[in-house]
Amino acid sequence: MKFTHQTLPQRVVFAAGDSPAAVAAEVEALGGSKVMLIASDREKELADPIAKEIPVVLRHEEVVMHVPVEVAARALRATADAGADILVSVGGGSTTGLAKAVALTTGLPIVAVPTTYAGSEATNVWGLTEGETKTTGVDDRVLPASVVYDAALLTTLPGEMTVASGLNAMAHCVDSMWGPRADPIDRALAQEGIRALATGLPAVANDSTSVEGIEQTLYGAYLAAVAFASAGSGMHHKICHVLGGMFNLPHAQTHAVVLPYVLDFNAPHAPEAEARVAQAFGSRTASDGLAALREVLDAPRALRDYGMPQDGIAKALGPVMKAIPANNPTPVTYANLTLLLEAAWAGEPIN
Repeated sequence: MKFTHQTLPQRVVFAAGDSPAAVAAEVEALGGSKVMLIASDREKELADPIAKEIPVVLRHEEVVMHVPVEVAARALRATADAGADILVSVGGGSTTGLAKAVALTTGLPIVAVPTTYAGSEATNVWGLTEGETKTTGVDDRVLPASVVYDAALLTTLPGEMTVASGLNAMAHCVDSMWGPRADPIDRALAQEGIRALATGLPAVANDSTSVEGIEQTLYGAYLAAVAFASAGSGMHHKICHVLGGMFNLPHAQTHAVVLPYVLDFNAPHAPEAEARVAQAFGSRTASDGLAALREVLDAPRALRDYGMPQDGIAKALGPVMKAIPANNPTPVTYANLTLLLEAAWAGEPIN
């Protein structure tokens, strides 16, 4: 057994119903006195109680999916003008992503308060989109110093978004089984993450106000993100990042659609990973377990449903081929990648 595993330094606080006090404590512990609070207008009601407990010098509401570079530039100027010394983000992956974009340049610490299961809060991965190209990178400056998970903030998350976001977290787990730097610790974390998500998501889908179900799903999403941060971005995420940036597709739904296709594609050439995933689901095979969960959740099924044009498959092939790690379990060719993308676009089995 030979591998090198790095654990990222971060405080994680689970505080159901108590995020205002918990965030205030984290800001104080980090020495913050001038908070830039990043939260879209959609998250205003969730952010307001937190804002009352911390020294806010600026509330920034311009949050855009995939973090366009011009949006990041405006946020960076606003940070400087306000003299902020700490960032607090309240929202999903796009909100966390904007805070990361600011931290990438300024080095300011982030206290992240997730309102979805995106997982970005637990990684040192940043992403920016310019035109149709989404660029991602790794930098420890963007890793939030603290994360506050408050299940009460997710009780109003719409059911469809809960499903898509939870399956996005599941994709972190699956990619962590065979990412470019995947090791036994990543696989153990990802396996437990899959188990927790498979337990929590049906409970939340059945009752969106179930704090126990939300906490189980948040726990799984956190483990998924920690594993993913170590293992690195595999085939699934490379496909989704290219398609998302190129066609402005919704992030979580794109991941939810593509996941079963990549799992089916790689599982035959990754028997240990396949066995771990199947065991986590409590199913005969990994694909059977994911299919059963997706059926219960009525998961997103086709990329065409979210705005991807059919002729976009040919346009995306080159960039996706270039991005997929060389050590992907199943060798990737233009022919088998085309079949995968065509199937995911139509929501049908791979021919």
